Amino acid sequence: MLDPVTEVRNSLPAGNTTHGLPDLLLIERVRGADARATEALVRRYAQRLYRVARSALGDEEAAQSAVLEACVAAFDELRRREPAFKFAVWLTRLTLEQLQARRASRTAVPPPPVYRHPLEPAIDALPEVFRMVFVLRAVEGISGTETAAVLGLNVTTVRTRLYRAHRRLSGGAALQASQGVFELDAARAERIVAEVLARLRARSA
Repeated sequence: MLDPVTEVRNSLPAGNTTHGLPDLLLIERVRGADARATEALVRRYAQRLYRVARSALGDEEAAQSAVLEACVAAFDELRRREPAFKFAVWLTRLTLEQLQARRASRTAVPPPPVYRHPLEPAIDALPEVFRMVFVLRAVEGISGTETAAVLGLNVTTVRTRLYRAHRRLSGGAALQASQGVFELDAARAERIVAEVLARLRARSA
């Protein structure tokens, strides 16, 4: 079931009046072939999707590519049917599917990451089951219930994994320092937005 979103943490600024509209209204406009609504939703969730992809793959370029493919698949599908989950959950789950496919087909060792935040090496060193929960809960700030829905877990498991991640990252100090981790820079964000819109236009032509 889709729920409206009135405030999204770390959303990217949009250059049009659709920026502040709830998800449900934007989705209806997407189905009416409104490119500005598509752009607004991509900008709204690009940061979350990139953080999830980057934390899983350890590679900025691969993360950008995974987000791009997930967005194209999602908006192409959105024109035909309603997601079974809340839009944000559904879109994040599609990104996770992209990550699994990419890791299964990866033949080369990814390049070493270039860290921009002092906490990023420690997060990369976490077991993935802890890392993903920490990024969604502590960095993106989404609820335990939504994190559980994204990862296909129960809320108790999410709570336990977050606690263990905090313990490995020195507890509250890590939580306070987590802002800005795996940040999607403006240039990369614009490339994602432009490419998603271009591919969707090409599919509609």
